[in-house]
Amino acid sequence: MSLGVVRLSPAQERSIAESTARINIWTGSVRSGKTIASLLRWLMYVVTAPRGGHLVIVGKTGDTISRNVFEPLMDPSLTGPVARRIFHTRGNPTANILGRRVEIISANDVRAESRLRGLTCAGAYVDEATLIPETFFDQLLARCSVSGAKIFCTTNPDAPNHWLRKRFLLRHRELDLRFWHFVLDDNPALDPVYVANLKAEYSGLWYRRYVLGEWCMAEGAVFDMWDPDRHVVDSLPLMERWLGVGVDYGTVNPFAALLAGVSVPDHEGQRRLYLASEFRWDSRAERRQLTDAEYSKRLVDWLDNIPDAYGVGTRGVRPEYVIVDPSAASFVTQLSHDGVLPQLGDNSVLDGIRTMSNLMAADQLRVHRSCAGWLGEVGSYSWDDRKAEKGDDAPTKVDDHSLDASRYILHTTLPAWQPLLEPVPSY
Repeated sequence: MSLGVVRLSPAQERSIAESTARINIWTGSVRSGKTIASLLRWLMYVVTAPRGGHLVIVGKTGDTISRNVFEPLMDPSLTGPVARRIFHTRGNPTANILGRRVEIISANDVRAESRLRGLTCAGAYVDEATLIPETFFDQLLARCSVSGAKIFCTTNPDAPNHWLRKRFLLRHRELDLRFWHFVLDDNPALDPVYVANLKAEYSGLWYRRYVLGEWCMAEGAVFDMWDPDRHVVDSLPLMERWLGVGVDYGTVNPFAALLAGVSVPDHEGQRRLYLASEFRWDSRAERRQLTDAEYSKRLVDWLDNIPDAYGVGTRGVRPEYVIVDPSAASFVTQLSHDGVLPQLGDNSVLDGIRTMSNLMAADQLRVHRSCAGWLGEVGSYSWDDRKAEKGDDAPTKVDDHSLDASRYILHTTLPAWQPLLEPVPSY
C-alpha cells in the first residue's frame, strides 16, 4: 500500500510498528502526531483485518469523526493514491475504506451503547477516547469478538482519575494493551513558529495537558492566567466590529449580558477582543423579578445607550450576533417577537473555558472596568474538587452568570473572530 509523502517521527514510526496488541492507544498533546500515526496504522489494519465481522469508527459526534478521521484520511498529501479508495459523505452512517464497509458510530452519551447491540466486530478505531462513555467502551470491547480483532484509540490527556487511565493505561501490563505518549515536540512537520505560538497560548491546566501531554487534575482557579493589571482597561479603543452580546438568562439567579467587540489594529498591528459593557439584573438584590418582555426591552435599551460606540459622540450598538443561553427557550421566543434575531449559544463548558483561557494567556482579551459583575466572578471561579476526584473536569456552579454570558459569545462566535486576531503585517 503506497501512502503519501509524510515525514514521520521516530515516535510515530515506533507506534505504528508496535501496535499489535488487542488494544492500542495513542495519548498526548495536541498536534503531536499521534492522530496521523494512528490513522496510518488503521489503514494498514483495514487491509488485513479478519473477515466475518464489522469494522467500526467511533467518535463523540458524526462531525468530529468527519473532521478528525476522514478529512486526513482523504487528504492525498497524507495517504497518496489510497485517498481515492476512501469514500465517505458527512452524515452517512457508513463509509468504504479500501473496499471494506465501515460503520460510523457516534457516542456522545450513555444511550449510545445501544448502537453497538447486535454487532460482531473485527476491529475499531476510536477518536478522542476520553470523550466516549465508559459503558460504551466496555460494550465495544465485548463486541470485538472476532479472532484477531484489534482496537485503535487516540486521546488527549484528561484528569488522572479518568476511567481510561485508571482501568486501562495504568493496567497495561495486565492487559493485551500497548500505549504511546506523545508531546508537542514529537511532531517534526510543525512550523517552529507555530509551536512557539501554541506554547504561548496555553497556560496552566491546558498547557500541562495539551503541550506536555500530562494527565493532571483540574484544581484551583479556572482562570489562573487572569491578570487584572494587564487585562482590565479604563477606556476602549475604536471597534472594527461589534461582534455580539452573550446572554446568561436568569429569573431567580442573576441575568447577565456582555457586549464583545473586536478592536481596530493597534500600533503593532494587533487586534484584540474586548468585553466592553455589561447589563446585569439580580432579582434578589433588586427584590423584583423581570418578565421576558421586560428583559428584552432593557437589553435593547442598554445597547441603544452604549456611549461612543462608533466614535466619540456616537451612541448605540447593533452587534452582529445575540447569543443566548441555550436553556432560555422562552426568552429566545420573546427576543424574536421583539425583532431581535438570537442564536443559541454553544454550551460546551470545557471548550468554552479553554477558548477564554487561551485568549487571556495570549493577551488577546481585555475587559472594561465597568463590567463589575464579570470582574467580581473571574477571580473566584474555581474547579470543583469533588468532581475532579471522580475524574470529571467541571467548575463550581457558583457566581458564574456573567462568565457564562461571556463564554457563550466568545466561544460560539470563535470562527468569526479568530482569523481577525492574526497580527496585521506592516509594509
